[in-house]
Amino acid sequence: MNILSGSARKVHDNMEISFEFFPPKTPEGEAKLQTVRDTLQSVEPHFFSVTYGAGGSTQDGTLSTVKSILAAGTDAAPHLSCIGASKESIRALLSDFRSAGIKRIVALRGDLPSGMGFAGEFRYASDLVAFIRAATGREFTLEVAAYPEMHPQARSPQQDLDAFITKVHAGADSAITQYFYNADAFLHFRDAVAARGVNIPILPGIMPITNYTQLARFSDACGAEIPRWVRTKLQGYADDIESIRAFGHEVVRALCQRLMDEGVPGFHFYTMNNAGPTLRLVKDLGLEAGGAARAN
Repeated sequence: MNILSGSARKVHDNMEISFEFFPPKTPEGEAKLQTVRDTLQSVEPHFFSVTYGAGGSTQDGTLSTVKSILAAGTDAAPHLSCIGASKESIRALLSDFRSAGIKRIVALRGDLPSGMGFAGEFRYASDLVAFIRAATGREFTLEVAAYPEMHPQARSPQQDLDAFITKVHAGADSAITQYFYNADAFLHFRDAVAARGVNIPILPGIMPITNYTQLARFSDACGAEIPRWVRTKLQGYADDIESIRAFGHEVVRALCQRLMDEGVPGFHFYTMNNAGPTLRLVKDLGLEAGGAARAN
């Protein structure tokens, strides 16, 4: 991504924002995503990213969605996971990306689909990053994942930090984090990375809070902590969706404001293919196009 490079377009004073989608599976989903995309386009994001199912299960949908975004005039980055893939399959995908005019990739290890026992020719995301660099040079801007609260499969925080540093040394331009609600966890991770002499941009991944049951399920699966006081409040609202969304908005807005005060370069919003909660955060934080971002 290299969002702080000299060629990168500054969008909101000192901040740049991006939005993540998942590829729709139905015509109705495609129509909804078109509306969501048009709405979020109004704030002039730096790019949109599109997720990639386990083992490449949404490969065609990811590429077609990215092509549609590019055709509408906004930069777009497909996620590309390598677990279960061969070098030839990745090489073929890179050729498809090149033909589509794609210049940005989110390079990930990914997860094997249930029942698939073959891990492929890539063991780690760093292997994928190194392979893309060897095959294409600097043709693609590469983003990688970061885990402020540690990857759930890592044996220790130090091992997780080492794995991240390895991805950077393999050729990553910048990183997007797993979502989190503990600012101190992100800031500690950022400082630990800097202490290792690595200074690529690390964008906080931001997940709006709109549905407690769904959020708890996601968080338990990926190891993202919901602070006890937040979880308790959300549980207390039971089925009161309006109160959950109002409280969730304030929690995430305060989180983002603190991160802005700490000088983060921007935010990557996990939209879940919904515009409203993310757009409200962007506007309340003064990050919309033409707005004065309140970063210190």
